[in-house]
Amino acid sequence: MRAFTHRTTRKFALLGAVTATGLLLAACGTDDPTDGTGHGGTSHGGASASASAPASASADGASAPGAFNDADVMFAQMMIPHHEQALEMAELAEGRAEDPEVKKLVAAIERAQDPEIQKMKAWLKGWGRPVSAGHGSGGEGSHGMAGMMSDQDMKDLAAVKGRAFDRRFAELMIAHHDGAVEMAKDERRNGRNATAKALADDVVRTQSAEVTALREVLDRL
Repeated sequence: MRAFTHRTTRKFALLGAVTATGLLLAACGTDDPTDGTGHGGTSHGGASASASAPASASADGASAPGAFNDADVMFAQMMIPHHEQALEMAELAEGRAEDPEVKKLVAAIERAQDPEIQKMKAWLKGWGRPVSAGHGSGGEGSHGMAGMMSDQDMKDLAAVKGRAFDRRFAELMIAHHDGAVEMAKDERRNGRNATAKALADDVVRTQSAEVTALREVLDRL
């Protein structure tokens, strides 16, 4: 009787161990993360894979979700210092500009371009790319960007006031905006990210309209 009881106890212990092992294997099998295609969620690609990775959402909602490419990155990296210089030019209008239309355009530039700078910085952070691509806001570092003013251009603008400032500001900002429009059109042709391309559309539309207004200012000064 004791031998039978011992054998029965061993039998149930073995059965319990086999059952537990089966449950553990089943749990491990269902815990494998996939992307819905049968492949694991971890990316093992190189530069091309990282270039098409989705941007993570940012707290302020300024991310650029979805795929992106090198053209999108370059657009943001170049447009940030381009916008920053436009804001520097707009700041010089304080106490120097005289024409009401010039003052109105200065306010519009400040209202639009600072938020756009913050958006593009957020994109680059979400994409894991640096904000700067080595392009400065003036001088030698800016030669790769269309429409950028040299340090001397900025000094000359700061040295004049009134009607002379209005005329020089209009001339320089037309060239500056033309450069931004050129870069935005490149982004529309070559970019991949929908959010970046939408901003490029805005740049083309708004800055082209401002160029028209600035030309009208020049015509009557």
